[in-house]
Amino acid sequence: MDALTFHHRRWDELTRDELYALMTLRQEVFVVEQRCPYLDADGDDPRASHLWATGPSGDYPIAYCRIFPAGVKYPEAAIGRVASAGSARRTGAGRALMAEALRRMDADAGATAAVRISAQSYLQRFYEGFGFRVVSEPYLEDDIPHVEMLRGG
Repeated sequence: MDALTFHHRRWDELTRDELYALMTLRQEVFVVEQRCPYLDADGDDPRASHLWATGPSGDYPIAYCRIFPAGVKYPEAAIGRVASAGSARRTGAGRALMAEALRRMDADAGATAAVRISAQSYLQRFYEGFGFRVVSEPYLEDDIPHVEMLRGG
């Protein structure tokens, strides 16, 4: 993968253009691609910070996630809405984004942060590569199989 540039903003710091680009990526992945006719705008965006990567052109997010502090979604900090643009898959962009998110969370915690995620089941091995372990039985979220996973804690 060519050099990535990471951007990290709180909700109130996002520009209209940034928000539009991030929501477009999320809708492309979670609504259109996954054929999941559920509202992506779930009300949690104002409580999260938003991390995304752009490639060399810098004009469009190619990987994205939301980061929640401990006590907002779960007792632990959380990462959610992890998405990679179709054009960025298998390039390492998603892996680089997760590594950057965890690096930032660890820096904020001053140690290895306990982080909980609700992972689509088919991505379990991907997240295990970052030290996450399954801590729930499989369940359906928006008709897609998921498991809760925890790193640290």
